[in-house]
Amino acid sequence: MKNLGRYIGLGFLALIIFWAWTFYNGTIGINEQVEKQWGDVLVRYQERADKTKNLLEIVKGAADFEQETLTQVIEARSKASSINLNADQLTPENLKAFEDAQAQFTGALSRLMVTVERYPDLKAVAAFRDFQAQYEGMENRISVERRKFNDVVRQYNTRIKRFPGNLLAGMFNFEEKGYFKAQEGTENAPDISFK
Repeated sequence: MKNLGRYIGLGFLALIIFWAWTFYNGTIGINEQVEKQWGDVLVRYQERADKTKNLLEIVKGAADFEQETLTQVIEARSKASSINLNADQLTPENLKAFEDAQAQFTGALSRLMVTVERYPDLKAVAAFRDFQAQYEGMENRISVERRKFNDVVRQYNTRIKRFPGNLLAGMFNFEEKGYFKAQEGTENAPDISFK
């Protein structure tokens, strides 16, 4: 009888150790998925930045193009490229700063595309036409990677927040990761009027 209590205690301790071990290894696996997906997101943003560099060279060749718009795109591209986050820094605050810089770049690039519509000679340049065809695809690929990122972050955050895993998450220093969110105002439909 004396040993029965000891065996039950050892069995219970073994269960807790096994549970902690599987929680830790499983969470590490999901964290690796988050890191991999973050890398995929960065690849798509880098692709856009690289292709935009080529676009800027094409546009600079147009002698009478609006310099202000071009300067805005160059500055926004530089700012967006300067924010480097690794997977350990994916806090909601850091991700928001990254997202804001990318949104500023997207907005400047969109303004450039609209401005170019007023320059028929530039639109006729084959390299610019190629870029226009690739631009939509680049934005779509970025959107897909961001959605995939949010999916794996949701799995990770859910795992470290659920009881009793949340008890171990703090002990093993697993911290919540941030999500990509829609920009402010995107929930409102655009006001289109023909006057």
